[in-house]
Amino acid sequence: MHRLLRTFTALTAAAALGLTAGCSSGSDAGPGKEKEKKDEATAAASPKAARPAPHRFWVDPQSEAARQVREWQQEGRAQDAEALKSIADQPMAVWPAGDDPAPDIEKATAGAKADDRTAVLVAYNIPHRDCGQHSAGGAQDAAYYRQWLGTFADTIGNSKALVILEPDAIPHIVDGCTPAQYHEERYELLSEAIERLKRQPNVKVYLDAGNPGWINDPYQLTLPLQRAGVARADGFSLNVSNFQGDATVKAYGRKVSATVGGKHFVMDSSRNGRGPLAGDRQDAWCNPPGRGLGTPPTDRTGDPLLDAYLWIKRPGDSDGPCRGGPAAGQWWPDYALGLVRNAKA
Repeated sequence: MHRLLRTFTALTAAAALGLTAGCSSGSDAGPGKEKEKKDEATAAASPKAARPAPHRFWVDPQSEAARQVREWQQEGRAQDAEALKSIADQPMAVWPAGDDPAPDIEKATAGAKADDRTAVLVAYNIPHRDCGQHSAGGAQDAAYYRQWLGTFADTIGNSKALVILEPDAIPHIVDGCTPAQYHEERYELLSEAIERLKRQPNVKVYLDAGNPGWINDPYQLTLPLQRAGVARADGFSLNVSNFQGDATVKAYGRKVSATVGGKHFVMDSSRNGRGPLAGDRQDAWCNPPGRGLGTPPTDRTGDPLLDAYLWIKRPGDSDGPCRGGPAAGQWWPDYALGLVRNAKA
């Protein structure tokens, strides 16, 4: 995927989670808010009391990272298995694969419902996806995409879900990678997708807007986001599968937000703990060495515009067949372990 797609000890991981807890985002308002405040006050008053979880997102117990932990435990690689829990124990996005998104969505939403959590899903099937590069593919035409997206939304039903809509799609219009003859159709499909997903009562939709290392001028995104219907979405997403640091992404997000009606945003912090690889941007996005896990997922960001830090790119999934990696989206345990060892403190 072009610039994108699909040791922390236990003490370090706990410390990182503690740092991300704090003020709730504006989306936390509601009848349960006062009870949450009382619970937090009780936890603060009693050192032995369990503090509230720092996020409301579902953790997949059958993720590739979780399976790898169990495999390494059986092989006697106890230290590596313990380290990898820094990934396995965190909520990560689900990227429904294949022509039928229903099975993956059913699994995620059922698990989330059982745990009283929110499933994080990525809709990534737009026609002419990724301009024919590492993550090429997508729906064969507009009619097929509408059917696929309809199944995606129907399967969510009344479940709580946060959907990242079509990574790459808008930035590839802006940078010219997607041929001009497909632009109008893409705007139409994205706008329809937002409208369709928002019919589900408990779904939040964030339209992808790339990252500050890709589209340098955030104002280039304004008109494309507007034409794609961002006004009807809950906001936009940034840094999906990329490595830009938290401060850089938040500053960029505020600039984008100011031009699209003050829309909120979410950001991918899965692998940005060491920031981007210095040097050639053309080569920096694909399995760069020396990168580390970033801020753990949380919707308690302390920033009124930032709704959540999310692990949208699943740490350990390859960006593509570069630097010795497997195909885009395939699990790469050695790379995952490197991310843990270089994690943000």
